[in-house]
Amino acid sequence: MAIKNFKSPDTKTGILPDKILVSDYMVPRNRLITFTPKLSIGEAMQILVTNNIAGACVLDEDDAILGMISEGDCMKKIANSRYYNIPLHDQTVEEYMETIVESIKGDTNIFDAAHMFCTSRRNRFPVTEGNKIIGQISRKDVLKAALEMR
Repeated sequence: MAIKNFKSPDTKTGILPDKILVSDYMVPRNRLITFTPKLSIGEAMQILVTNNIAGACVLDEDDAILGMISEGDCMKKIANSRYYNIPLHDQTVEEYMETIVESIKGDTNIFDAAHMFCTSRRNRFPVTEGNKIIGQISRKDVLKAALEMR
């Protein structure tokens, strides 16, 4: 079995692997699907399903991150609606979003991002610059980066 040395420059690009940054593989802000806190949970579920995504950031009008909403958060809503007999679409995203949000900087190298994913239960991190979101990186994006280093 061949052993890949991630310390030497990439043979195709000549770039050192620790210079491969989150910003190189993130989904940029202009392509991100995001939610507002007042969106109904039903509409959020529809957007997640329609766009085949597992979660998204919840932003205020200034693009500051208020939270994240995921399939898991929506599952809690589905379970609670049946148990407590609450109509599914009467609640908003802000009532079910996770408000403790870990973020990552765009200039973080991809190996440190992989470590963050390994030590966190998160599947995606918003990429921030100051207080603003500039993109999002997922576990799959990190895998893509690793495959391109072969």
